[in-house]
Amino acid sequence: MRTVLVTGSAGFIGFHLSKLLIAEGFRVVGYDAMTDYYDVALKEGRHQVLLQNEHFSCEIGRIEDFEKLSGLCKAQNPDVIVHLAAQAGVRYSLENPRAYIETNITGTFNVMECAKELGVDHLLMASTSSVYGANDQMPYSELHKADSQLTIYAASKKATEAMAHSYAHLWDIPTTMFRFFTVYGPWGRPDMALHKFTKGIFEGTPIDIYNHGEMYRDFTYVTDLVRGIRLLLDVVPKRPNGPEDVAAGDSLSAAAPYRVVNIGNSEKVRLLDFIEAIEASVGKKAIRNYMDMQKGDVPATWADASLLQRLTGYRPETSVSIGVEKFVAWYRAYYGA
Repeated sequence: MRTVLVTGSAGFIGFHLSKLLIAEGFRVVGYDAMTDYYDVALKEGRHQVLLQNEHFSCEIGRIEDFEKLSGLCKAQNPDVIVHLAAQAGVRYSLENPRAYIETNITGTFNVMECAKELGVDHLLMASTSSVYGANDQMPYSELHKADSQLTIYAASKKATEAMAHSYAHLWDIPTTMFRFFTVYGPWGRPDMALHKFTKGIFEGTPIDIYNHGEMYRDFTYVTDLVRGIRLLLDVVPKRPNGPEDVAAGDSLSAAAPYRVVNIGNSEKVRLLDFIEAIEASVGKKAIRNYMDMQKGDVPATWADASLLQRLTGYRPETSVSIGVEKFVAWYRAYYGA
């Protein structure tokens, strides 16, 4: 039985990934700080679901705490590390940028140090579509330049990509970075649009709609996303002999066993259409508060996920209408709405 260390195991994506890995016969070791950035009870509830399986164990701690993280790694000796723990949230990075430097950069450095010490088979780490920043060439491809980040959140994630490439080159650590697009689904974070919109519609309170609804996102259903991660776990990058050894369209580095992969639905959905899908599932119209674009936001994201499909034979395919319906069903059950 192979062991996978999942940082951020009580988080939205970490929870769903851990569930999938356990179901597929892995032993999962979780590590999570249980920070109060959002409702800790939701995080505890996710861990309680996972702890019902004997092949899941967890430790509470911050990735900034190298001694604790390193001690866990030495005790559990994971074959693979999937690093999902992060200070999330684009808007919160405007208020508290220091948290992003400490957690996303210093914490990720600690994870990479542990991967180096262990000599893991594969290190997989989360980045974000936000690294594309002001790039207006869409759909976003892994081969596009991503040098114009618009928030400290995005900049911190791009920094981890650069750090990971250097470690992959120097220490021959097979590394895959994921660029996630707008992820949604059951057990989702309360600070994300779907949760806030659903809550507002059920409660009859206004929902804030930025850029007057003229926003587009590549909404990716969470079980599709973690399926992509699971499949990429087996696609271990190998150091090529040089640029001529890298296939056309592949983001594999010519200098390291390192690759960046978009995981998105490859569909650009208008925000107002997304809201209408929530209204249809709830059975009630939203009270809409139209607002200007918020600082650091972008009008659209859209993934080219063809590399994911070439590497794994898989592409996310859950439609927004089905995904939103599943989230609303979970919301009703969890909150008694």
